[in-house]
Amino acid sequence: MSDLIETERLTLRPFRVDHQPDVEAVYEIHSDLEIVRWLDNPPFVLMADHEEARAWIERRAEIEAEDFRQLQRAIEVKATGETAGSVSIQRLVRQDGGFVGEYEIGWKLRPAATGAGYATEAARALALAAFAIGMDELVIDMYPDNAPSAAVARRLGAEELGVRDDPWYGGDSLMFRLRPPRAVS
Repeated sequence: MSDLIETERLTLRPFRVDHQPDVEAVYEIHSDLEIVRWLDNPPFVLMADHEEARAWIERRAEIEAEDFRQLQRAIEVKATGETAGSVSIQRLVRQDGGFVGEYEIGWKLRPAATGAGYATEAARALALAAFAIGMDELVIDMYPDNAPSAAVARRLGAEELGVRDDPWYGGDSLMFRLRPPRAVS
C-alpha cells in the first residue's frame, strides 16, 4: 500500500517523529480525557509529554513493519498543512489472546478539526486503499454512546450490527462492518 493517500482535501501519510505538527497532534489527542475516554478501556492513561508522543509515533512505525495491513496515518489538511488527527487500521486481538485475521478501522481528531468531515473522508480513503490490497472486511467498534463516531460509520455506509458483547475490548460495544461494496457507496 502506498505511504501517501490523497483525497480532495487531505493527505494521509505516515506520522513523522521529526515533524513537530505531528508530535503536537498526537500529544493533544492523547492527553485530552474527552478524547482518550473513547479510545480504550479504563483506566484511561493520558499522555504526559511530547516524548511520549514521539515514542507513540515510533511504535506505530514498528507495528506497521510487523504487519503491513496495520496502518496509522496522519490526516494532513492540504489547505493549511495542519495535522488534524489520525486514521488507522489495526489488528483486533480477542480477549482470549487470539488473532483470527480481524482488523478494525478507526479515527481520532484534534478538537479544532472536528465537524469538517475529515474523519469520514480519511476513513473512506484508507478503507478503499485497504480493500484495494485484498482486505475484505473492516470492523468499526465503539462505545455505544459515541454518537459522533457512529455518525461517521453510517456516512461510510457501514453495516450496523447493533450493540453486542465485544470479543476484543469486553463489555458492550456498538459494532459496524465495512465491506468493499459499501465503502464506495
